Amino acid sequence: MKKKLIIMVLIILLIVACFIFFYNKERFNETTNESVLERKDDNMNDFTSKINLNINGNDFTVTLEDNETSRELVNRLPLSITMNELNGNEKYYYFDDALPSNSKRVGKINKGDVMLYGDDCLVIFYESFTTSYSYTKIGTIDNSDNLEDVVGNNSVTVMITR
Repeated sequence: MKKKLIIMVLIILLIVACFIFFYNKERFNETTNESVLERKDDNMNDFTSKINLNINGNDFTVTLEDNETSRELVNRLPLSITMNELNGNEKYYYFDDALPSNSKRVGKINKGDVMLYGDDCLVIFYESFTTSYSYTKIGTIDNSDNLEDVVGNNSVTVMITR
């Protein structure tokens, strides 16, 4: 009888231990998942909505689009690049590695638009005009009033930072 009682107590203790283990494991997983979600949300808030351009010593702020292209560009910062002249309305630079793109026919380019042509060509427009070309929008220079004067007709050195 004593052996049966000891076995019953051990079985009950084992059941209680299993219950406690699985209950705590479930609570641990809930906490861990919440922490992962919180970190994911925090990372999503890490997106920088503005970057800085220094063009030939003149500072400009760009408000970024919230897209994969802008995120990848931000991940590559800081950059110091030489942008070449094209068509009397834009400066361009070809990256060695492609960026994610989602090209669309924009119809109209606005002075101060920062775009990606194809998947590797960064373009800054310093005049407004209509176009049939497709671009992925990266952002817009906040105050582009004197942009044309700053970029001039030649290649420019551009420092891009957060």
